[in-house]
Amino acid sequence: MITNYLFSSDVSKFQELIDLLPIAIFIKDTESKLLAINKACELQWGLSFKDLQGTDASQLFPPAQMEHFLAKDQEVFESGCQIDFEETMWNSMLKQNRMVHTFKKPICDTSGKPLYLIGMFVDITERYKAEQRILEMATYDILTGLPNRALLKDRIERALEHGNRHRERVAVLFIDLDNFKVINDSLGHDVGDKLLQAVAARFVSVVRGEDTVARQGGDEFIVLLSNLESAFDAEAVAQKILDALQLHFLIDGKELHISGSIGISLFPDDGEDIWTLLRNSDIAMYHAKKNGRNNCEFFKPEMNRQAKERHSMEVALRNALKHDELLLHYQPIVNVNGGKTDGFEVLLRWQHPGDGLIYPIKFIRLAEETGMIIPIGEWLMRQSCLQIKAWQKQGYEVPRLAINLSAIQFRQKTLVENIVRILDETGVKGHYLTLEITESELIENVEEAIRTLQQLSELGIEISIDDFGTGYSNLSFLKRYQINTLKIDRSFVRDIPGDPDDTAIIDAILAMAHALDLEVIAEGVENEQQLTYLVLHGCTRFQGFYFSEPLPTTEIEKKMENQRTFPNYFNQMGNQQVDE
Repeated sequence: MITNYLFSSDVSKFQELIDLLPIAIFIKDTESKLLAINKACELQWGLSFKDLQGTDASQLFPPAQMEHFLAKDQEVFESGCQIDFEETMWNSMLKQNRMVHTFKKPICDTSGKPLYLIGMFVDITERYKAEQRILEMATYDILTGLPNRALLKDRIERALEHGNRHRERVAVLFIDLDNFKVINDSLGHDVGDKLLQAVAARFVSVVRGEDTVARQGGDEFIVLLSNLESAFDAEAVAQKILDALQLHFLIDGKELHISGSIGISLFPDDGEDIWTLLRNSDIAMYHAKKNGRNNCEFFKPEMNRQAKERHSMEVALRNALKHDELLLHYQPIVNVNGGKTDGFEVLLRWQHPGDGLIYPIKFIRLAEETGMIIPIGEWLMRQSCLQIKAWQKQGYEVPRLAINLSAIQFRQKTLVENIVRILDETGVKGHYLTLEITESELIENVEEAIRTLQQLSELGIEISIDDFGTGYSNLSFLKRYQINTLKIDRSFVRDIPGDPDDTAIIDAILAMAHALDLEVIAEGVENEQQLTYLVLHGCTRFQGFYFSEPLPTTEIEKKMENQRTFPNYFNQMGNQQVDE
């Protein structure tokens, strides 16, 4: 190839050698005129040396880039040293950008004077693209394309630096979608993922271009707002986000509705570093959920104190099982026919080493939110069965034990399997148990709920609907499920017979239950007037302080010392008010 009259004999002797090399090589003179290229270079450029002869190099590269290349050539000739650099190379013939790593080295005469420049370049485009993809995966959420936690951290730090210099407020909004798990579980993760993508796009559409919307993980998002004049600006954006969520989402032909709870923390008021602001916005979001969802809350110092108390209780609750601090109390369920106890509701108690006896109202919600309700529920089920077995060995005629089941427990795929295992291990038959569930637990996944109730019924376990009358309470609802008992909520019993609304509700429940051949238990019976009204209107089973407060095992057994059946509570008064 080196036959052109421009080439000197010194250059031409390299041609045969460089043509054998797989790396693209070119040779220039001191005026940066191209003297030779090898075959690898021709393949990379898509042009032969013959095509390049007499061609103005500015036609091959953008002017600014060509100017940079020539400057590098000059640097090599002046310094007499090798240089290497990376550049994006534009080839107008191939119409594509390539990323190459270029090396340039002078070829000198015996006196050290540079005569030529030999350059080599390696196409690193694919490696560069792979590195960019890795960088993107490291800094952007794969599902939504939003910045992830790592990139968010960097942007918050920059915003805080800017806000500190210019005395401007910065806001961190912590957003959690309300009831997203219901959609994810009932419609599948594919629909859930598409909903998250649609939500992310809608969030981006309602904030400024300079703001950052990031995905924290799951159904949690963070919005970073900078250059704010006041807290009202942050609240206005939060409201725009809530309003945007009010419009339905159309996913795979399904119209979905969702809301969000937002916590807001402000720099510098609520924290001067990223982790404090994120923590405090998370705390505020938790309070937004607690206060009804679909709203926003600003962080307040009092929230931090409550969060610390909540964390302390969570740690203590996790240790409660290990340290055998949980115990069971039993409240009799009395049948008007003979006035005998024909069941007990099992009620959980926590004997805290420092705070004394703690009732479920103080810790059950925390147990559900942290997932502790699962091991606690299994412990309660096992202890109830062991108590049944112990009473049987003592010769008592044991009535059914009614055990409350939370929505989280009921949704467990392994619920029936776990119950069967506990029954087998303790040697207790299923007909000694009643499971109490609320109406709302049965409507989230109807077909699955029907299958679960069928399996439980086959074990001999009865199903009782707790707090009946406070939920859906309709005939079609009751007809679909294998239900044995309705428990009238205490809120309806409290003001009878004086309140005509409550008496009308109770009459309707009793009529419905009798029509469907269901048992009814009235909860919260505290006086003779309530009992008389209920008996006259057809209710036969009762529970409340009129008969007995919930009692520990030792107290129950004291009442059974001189008999082989559980005691007759029908005419006993128990007026002491105890928090259940």
